[in-house]
Amino acid sequence: MRIRVGCEMTYEFGQATPMFAILNVHSSRVSDLERPDYLTTTPSVPVEGYRDSFGNWCNRLVAPPGRLSLKTETVVRDTGRWDTTVPKAEQVQIQNLPAETLLFLLGSRYCETDRLSDVAWSLFGTTPPGWTRVQAICDYVHDHITFGYEHSRATRTAAEAYGERRGVCRDYAHLALTFCRCLNIPARYCTGYISDIGLPPPHAPQDFAAWIEVFLGGTWHTFDPRNNDPRIGRILIARGRDAADVPLTLTFGPSTLVEFRVTTEEVTGSDF
Repeated sequence: MRIRVGCEMTYEFGQATPMFAILNVHSSRVSDLERPDYLTTTPSVPVEGYRDSFGNWCNRLVAPPGRLSLKTETVVRDTGRWDTTVPKAEQVQIQNLPAETLLFLLGSRYCETDRLSDVAWSLFGTTPPGWTRVQAICDYVHDHITFGYEHSRATRTAAEAYGERRGVCRDYAHLALTFCRCLNIPARYCTGYISDIGLPPPHAPQDFAAWIEVFLGGTWHTFDPRNNDPRIGRILIARGRDAADVPLTLTFGPSTLVEFRVTTEEVTGSDF
């Protein structure tokens, strides 16, 4: 299967403004790209690439005054298979966890493990540890939060999402991450593309999405508390502790987003 992915964002700047962007497909999928998804700008400005501390590919630039558009586009070769489930995956005891997973047990900017620990144990402490427990968390979060773009707020934390019971996909991810960590299960935040391939119409407007990866049975597994069902063509851009680690763009000065477009669609033949 071939899936076209890409985005175009246009910002308005009042003055020259440094910024960085995390918009490229993650290195774990680079071999699946039919061509590099270089970040291009209009007007053209110098762009410098680097890897952050989580291994994500980032770009930095200085936006000139006026309008600046950022664009990426490529075609990804995909297996066409639905997300996999491994119901027998077991929770790993803390003393046996690989050292590199321990960071994802800790609280972070949007995931206040200290505030939600008692809640997590009261809700899920009696569930069987392992895959069943994580799925119970995702089921609860999926049902607990009402989705709506009108509910989006960049500063909402997991504890606030739990109390307010509304949000967007990042809020679902943050709450599920926090519950997992409270229950001693390493969990990390993911951002990327999710397609509607294989699903009956009508399809929602295309957008970037957030989901989580949880360490069970010695490896990382994908869970999606927002959609809470398998998808075809889940394409990762970046991973971190929470959304603060992987902003799509970050400007170091005032800016206004005036246009935003995301593409995730199946292509056939030689179409690009």
